[in-house]
Amino acid sequence: MSDIQRFDFDTRIHHGVIHNGTLYLTGQVARPGRSAADQMREVLGKIDALLAKAGTDKSRILHVQMWLDDVRDFDEVNTVWDAWMPKEHAPARSSGEGRMAKPGMLVELIVTAAV
Repeated sequence: MSDIQRFDFDTRIHHGVIHNGTLYLTGQVARPGRSAADQMREVLGKIDALLAKAGTDKSRILHVQMWLDDVRDFDEVNTVWDAWMPKEHAPARSSGEGRMAKPGMLVELIVTAAV
């Protein structure tokens, strides 16, 4: 049986869980009230920090679920994503539209990565 490592506990969740060489990050969101591009930059910064804590980086991301409050922000957040993610390391990614947990939150990313 493989050990399970958890880190960055916050209220009721851990922001990262590692099992069998795979890292699962909880959904990362930004402070509400700013543009979708600004929120995407903040979310990607949080993801970079969590990946580093787990001993990995964005080149090892396997899959990303991207949720947008409004799908019309898709092109805006993709511009930020494209500047952040080297094409040769682009993971599988799924996108959807859904109401966010708080008003003014526009984007949430859920990441699975290899450690």
